[in-house]
Amino acid sequence: MKAVILAGGKGTRLKPYTTVIPKPLVPVGEKAILEILIARLKQQGVDEVYICLNHFAEIIMAFFGDGRRFGLKINYSLEDEPLGTVGPIRLIMGLPEHFLVMNGDLLTDLPFHELYDYHLKGNSLLTVSTFTRKTKIDFGVIEVDPLTHLATGFREKPEYTFEVSMGVYVMNRAVLEYVPPGTHFGFDNLMLTLLAQKQPARTFPYHGYWLDIGRPDDYEKANDDIEMLGKLL
Repeated sequence: MKAVILAGGKGTRLKPYTTVIPKPLVPVGEKAILEILIARLKQQGVDEVYICLNHFAEIIMAFFGDGRRFGLKINYSLEDEPLGTVGPIRLIMGLPEHFLVMNGDLLTDLPFHELYDYHLKGNSLLTVSTFTRKTKIDFGVIEVDPLTHLATGFREKPEYTFEVSMGVYVMNRAVLEYVPPGTHFGFDNLMLTLLAQKQPARTFPYHGYWLDIGRPDDYEKANDDIEMLGKLL
């Protein structure tokens, strides 16, 4: 398996931790976030990684080198300007027919090899790992007729359930034909384009551990959880 890691963001939401250090190198426990992810990929059978970089690229490249000390090969793809979460993948030459793609700020025990095998059996251009996220509204919610402004329903502190993207995918190389070159193009753009074109995109529901380390609260939780996850990661 080959994997593309998206690590070109500025980590704005994680300030002040990312003021002087790139987000992928922010430590969780005794290791950098991206170091934990790469070790997990190696453990799951990935032998080559492509890291897409922009902000603080030189520091990240100096830290990871060619990947030899992590037991796999690391290549780098540099953006001259931010291209979003999918646009940078078009810059990579020599990608195999199927490959993993993920954000570089994840902490998860997702079995990447199972996701990859599931994708191959599904015959789709894109497979998205999903996680069930519940959101509670801490207010009484009133349903209102927009024309008369009369109340039509009421729910006290309702809870909603959503299937959210984990930021981990498997792509068929053909999906890149739907990505315009040299422009900012995110995962949201890709999903909307595939849906509009009626192209197959499958989901891989996962119910294990997953944390997107995007905000200070998430980062603190990751450090609280890392000891518990030691055997899994």
